[in-house]
Amino acid sequence: MHEYSIVQALLSQCEEQVKKHNASKITKVVTKIGVLSGVEPDLLQTAFDTFKEGTICDGCEFVMNIQKVVLYCNDCKSDSEIDDLAMACPKCGSLNTNVVDGEDMYLMSLEME
Repeated sequence: MHEYSIVQALLSQCEEQVKKHNASKITKVVTKIGVLSGVEPDLLQTAFDTFKEGTICDGCEFVMNIQKVVLYCNDCKSDSEIDDLAMACPKCGSLNTNVVDGEDMYLMSLEME
């Protein structure tokens, strides 16, 4: 389960930011998770809850904003957010599309004290 290694990297980033900003603890971690990122949100939540204990994030709130896939159509020149994984443009039906969002996971913000 690669969610454990993701959480370990996330906790390392949190520790770096606490040191950088001379904070004492983190109260909230906000992430953005693309549906094509390969990250399973339920497993990530479980891993975060398990590994945060005894760290700078102990007791903090963990927020996951799930990002749908956003396609850019090279034919009709439009961006579209899609609910399924069919990569056809929902406006014109073209398959000449590029994914512009929904493939990555990001640490968006931290709240610290």
